[in-house]
Amino acid sequence: MLTLCGIFVNMANENIEIVHNLQYKISQLVERYGSVKSDNRLLKKQNDQLAAELEKSHREMANLQEKYNTLKFSKTMEASGGDVHFAKIRINQIVREIDKCIALLNK
Repeated sequence: MLTLCGIFVNMANENIEIVHNLQYKISQLVERYGSVKSDNRLLKKQNDQLAAELEKSHREMANLQEKYNTLKFSKTMEASGGDVHFAKIRINQIVREIDKCIALLNK
């Protein structure tokens, strides 16, 4: 009988050890989850900031491109010889853009 009781006690001890081991692993998992969740929140915030900076850079680049085109156009008005051809091409482009705008307004 003692051996049978010893087996039950031994099994109970093993079960208790398994439960403690499982509790420890679950607590580690919950801790890691919290850490990963925090990191994810931080990365999303950084991503949003970088996206905003990128959008600002794109707007700035478009603005500078427009200023460059305006400057280039104004310089061609002062041009002589071969540059006159470029000025005529640019004026035609501007007229087409204006025509498109007028067509859009008429819709």
